Amino acid sequence: MINTIVALNEIHYEKKDPGALLDSIRKRGIAIPVQVNRRDDLYECVDGSRRLSACKILGKEDDKFLRIPVMILNDFSKSGSSFWGNTQNHH
Repeated sequence: MINTIVALNEIHYEKKDPGALLDSIRKRGIAIPVQVNRRDDLYECVDGSRRLSACKILGKEDDKFLRIPVMILNDFSKSGSSFWGNTQNHH
């Protein structure tokens, strides 16, 4: 898994009513990264459609909402043997 910042227009998600999240994100930003999977040239939202919908609306007020913190769930490129430590099985 990798945490990074991604442009909102690179994330495919189901638009939903953000409800009270709109004011919360306007004041505090996104506190918990949106969970996505990488799919070819785009990202697919796994969890966070309401947060993304809020950012789409808020992006009309301020460009800072058009770049989103995400956790890429299906990217293990940085999880080599040094990440896991000694890979020898000791069972």
